[in-house]
This record gives sequence, structure tokens and C-alpha cells, in this order.
Amino acid sequence: MNVLVVGSGGREHTLSWKIAQSSLCEKLFIAPGNAGTANLGENVSIAVDDFEAMKDLVLEHNINMIVVGPEDPLVKGIYDFFTADESLKDVTVIGPSKRGAQLEGSKEFSKEFMKKFGVPTAAYQSFTKDTLEEGYAFLETLNPPFVLKADGLAAGKGVLIIDDLTEAKKELKAMLADAKFGDASSKVVIEEFLDGIELSVFVLTDGDSYKVLPSAKDYKRIGEGDTGLNTGGMGAISPVPFADKFFLEKVEDRIIKPTINGLKEEGIVYKGFIFIGLMNVNGDPYVIEYNVRMGDPETEVVIPRIKSDLLNLFKGIGDGTYSEKDFYVDENTAVTVMLVSGGYPEAYEKGKVISGFEDCEDSILFHAGTTQEGDDIVTNGGRVLAITSYGRDMETALAKSFDNAEKINFEKKYYRRDIGYDLQTEEA
Repeated sequence: MNVLVVGSGGREHTLSWKIAQSSLCEKLFIAPGNAGTANLGENVSIAVDDFEAMKDLVLEHNINMIVVGPEDPLVKGIYDFFTADESLKDVTVIGPSKRGAQLEGSKEFSKEFMKKFGVPTAAYQSFTKDTLEEGYAFLETLNPPFVLKADGLAAGKGVLIIDDLTEAKKELKAMLADAKFGDASSKVVIEEFLDGIELSVFVLTDGDSYKVLPSAKDYKRIGEGDTGLNTGGMGAISPVPFADKFFLEKVEDRIIKPTINGLKEEGIVYKGFIFIGLMNVNGDPYVIEYNVRMGDPETEVVIPRIKSDLLNLFKGIGDGTYSEKDFYVDENTAVTVMLVSGGYPEAYEKGKVISGFEDCEDSILFHAGTTQEGDDIVTNGGRVLAITSYGRDMETALAKSFDNAEKINFEKKYYRRDIGYDLQTEEA
């Protein structure tokens, strides 16, 4: 099979790394890719939402499958574009339909879906600039902290958690009346705050049957001890120690099954990943959000733990044999530590030469924001490299990643040295 992976980050490098291991993979293309994916296949300079250019590439190179990494092309309807075209309809697209992508593309849609199908989640209401006063009144009925979510995609920055009521009202006005997040916040969902421990569970489905992938926990804040600004993710752990089989049974029964059944009942075409962001509240799972693709950097710990041939699983989704495919997971722990550019998540410089690759041992280096300039690999984003390691336990794996994090060098490199800190007592 010839395969196209869409995207350019650590998630896409990891997916490409796994797909390239399959005996089914003949040629791999990545659009647009990065310096890491260039070692696995052919990078093609096509934007993730340039569907016409992808069509030309698919037809020229007889590409059989498209694996979509980021959410933007899914929300814009890449699945529908390919399946509606007579010349492309036999190409398997791993990713939901445009309607299915609304589970991430619209917070209001996803909350209404959860409510309709009995998926446990926080109480909520949604507001527009015309109902701003009602929004203020609803905030007054809640106990702090207050959770404000831009309805649309806001590059991971559209969720605010605010302790002060006056500040919450001010931010609600900024989002609705002043378009703080542009069109994404023309509608805002306000919901009650759930007090617990976050984690994520991932599902790969053909819209009918499903397989539950390993659980993971990521670390969003830039500073150690979970302080400072939110980022795209500074590291991740899989499995999550407190997500034992009893907790995961609750997740499957209360959340995964109603979600899959709801998609079927609504007639929503869904062939791909569902990322379920959860809060563990006193042993009970509640959904914070759905994403319609794998997370990043969770992908860098979840995919390496899958023993099965991922491309064969995708093939099963395409040809209707998915439910018959075997699925195995490595029992070892996987961790990833993200190296980021100085200044991230605010202003940072690109083009810093990266060295030390040849000195790293016992870890997998997944490129996130890198590019090739001549003989050099240089930084090309805020999050630069994910250093993933296996171990019989979390501490063993983390020691490898932290050791290699010191060996990789570029100007103003930064990483969190406390990934997994909050789970160590859980594991012990």
C-alpha cells in the first residue's frame, strides 16, 4: 500500500514511524512532514487543508490510504472531499466525516451529543454576544473556578479556567463581544468545574466496532509543578497508574459504548481515532472533551505501546474486516519528554541548530518542530523534539528520557524535569 500521512508534528512522525514498520507499507508520503519524517518516507510540501493538491498527489502516486493527523483538515471536511470524488472514493481516509469532526469542532455540539446519549460530563450552558447578560447570570449560579470554552477551534487556547467571578465576566465579554479568539468564540460554553485528575483514553473505530488504545496523561503547563502558561503539551505517560481495569471498565461502559452507539444512532460516519479527555472524580470518569484525532504528545507514548500492525488495523477499517483484527498492547510503560524552544509558548526564535542526536541511546526521538537546512537539522516550532522511552516502570523510562534530554542541544533549549511527578506516589 502507498500511504499519505497528513501533518507535520510529533504525532505525525510517530504515526509515520509505526506505519513504516508494516510489511503492508510500500511507499510513505508525509504532507508536509518534518526532518524526522523525511527519514521514513517522502515529505511533500502540501498544506494540511489543500485538498486539491492532495488529490493530485494521490492520483499521481496511486496512494491507497490517507491518515489524517491534525483536527483542522478533519473539521474542514477532508473525509467528505475524498469520498465524494468518483476518482478518489476507493481511497481509505482514516478520520471522521465533517459531521463527526464536530465533536471537536464545536464544543456545543459535543456537549449536546453527550447529554443526548447519557455520557457523564459537567453541567453547562452556551451563550452568544446577544445573550451575554444571561451568561453573566449563569456564572453567578456556579461555584468557582469558572470554565469558559470557545465553541470553535482555537488552536488549543480557547479554554479558560478562572477563579474570580468578576474576571470570569470580563473574559466572557472579551470572548463574545470582543472576539478574543476570533470566530471560534462567537459562541462560548460555560460549564461547571470538575475537581479531579485528568487523563485521556483513545479509541480507534470503524464506526461500528472499536478497540480501546492505551490510556495516557499529558502535562500542559510550561512550568514545573504544573505552573505557568498552557502549551501544546510538555510530556506524557502511558499507562496512567490510577487507570486500573476497574476504572477503565467504567470508561468503556459509561462513555465509550454510549459514544459509539450515539454516532451510529445519529448516522454519523466515523472511521478513525476518538480522543476522550477525562476527569477522574473520586473514581468516576467524566468527559471534559472529545477530540477527533490522536493527541500530541500522547501519541508519542500510546502508539509505541501498540504491538499490533497499525497499518493492518487501518486496512481493516477500510475493507470492513476491522472487528476481526487482533490487537495487542505492550505492558511496559512509555514516557515522553518534550524539548521546546526558549520563550515558548509565547514568542520564540526558529532556526536554532540541533546537535547530539548520535549520542542518544535507549530512546526514540520524535521530531515535532524541526526542518532540514543544508546538512543541519534546525528548530522550526515551539515544541521541537519528543524523547520517548520504555521501561518496566515509569521511573526507569523517565530516567532514560531525562538522560537523553541532556544530550540533545540547541540554543535556549528547555524541558520540564518533573514529568510524571504527580503519579509517582500513585505508582508506588
